[in-house]
Amino acid sequence: MNPESEIQNPKSEIIVAFEYRYKRRVEFSETDLAGIVHFSNYFRYMENAEHEFLRSLCLSVHARAEGRLISWPRVRAECSYDAPLAFGDEFEVHLLVRHKKRKSISYEFHFYKAAVERPIARGIVTVVCVAIDAATGKMSAITIPEFVDRQIEAAPADRLLCPTLD
Repeated sequence: MNPESEIQNPKSEIIVAFEYRYKRRVEFSETDLAGIVHFSNYFRYMENAEHEFLRSLCLSVHARAEGRLISWPRVRAECSYDAPLAFGDEFEVHLLVRHKKRKSISYEFHFYKAAVERPIARGIVTVVCVAIDAATGKMSAITIPEFVDRQIEAAPADRLLCPTLD
């Protein structure tokens, strides 16, 4: 989506979402000399899952809406690892909306390796909704726009798996 294009608020059925699943395979370029995924790539995987979640709702992390440029910078990101991924492994990133406040959203991520029941890694990312001043580039936190707010809700507490990451 072109960040300068105006987001159109769909008038059709509104989907309210709190989760998204994103599948992929580990690429060779994502591994280190030990042959496992470099830890920094888990943050990319979380961001990709967030982008796909928002796209599934016809939203974007950086777009013009309501006459202003709106974005979602990260203010917190963390990940804990229980087992490695290696080149060629298939895995799924399961995104859940952990919290939704007036100006921020926290996502929880569970990483599942194919054929493994328990998560091999878990992460949390918190983003803040901001308007970007076109002249200065200055970001100012704003209330989440209503057309975004009505489409995203927090997941039920019994679905969340990261109580120790708070």
